[in-house]
Amino acid sequence: MKATKILKSAKVLLMAVFCLAVSNSCLADDKPIPIEKLPAQAKTFVQQNFKDKKIIYAEKDFRKYECRLNDGTQIDFNKDGTWDKVDCNMTAVPAAIVPQVIKDYVKTNFPDAFITKIDKERYGFDIELSNDLELEFNQQGALIGMDD
Repeated sequence: MKATKILKSAKVLLMAVFCLAVSNSCLADDKPIPIEKLPAQAKTFVQQNFKDKKIIYAEKDFRKYECRLNDGTQIDFNKDGTWDKVDCNMTAVPAAIVPQVIKDYVKTNFPDAFITKIDKERYGFDIELSNDLELEFNQQGALIGMDD
């Protein structure tokens, strides 16, 4: 009797885990969308900060939008169209999107490097430099971590 109950409980638990895994993978699936379906704020951000670039691909999942530009730049946007991450590969991110205190820190401490990626985090910003250093800054722009 106990073995039957344990077996039934195990089956129910396995089914629950399976359903959770399937639903999470479905929710995380990125779906290509027409560029026109990007939020207006996202399209404006690209027009203002990447004037000579063109959006060539866009996708959406349940939490965010992502687009790629014709130079390989990848930009992630929140559901409302505010930027969350900009990865320009080996070119500089637009200076206008980097907080001044972070720009000053990089210029002073790494004068031969430039910012290639900026990612908003709950605690502040993650940035990557052209010299492959990764820096973490808090909301006030103070350096809180470094990784090479």
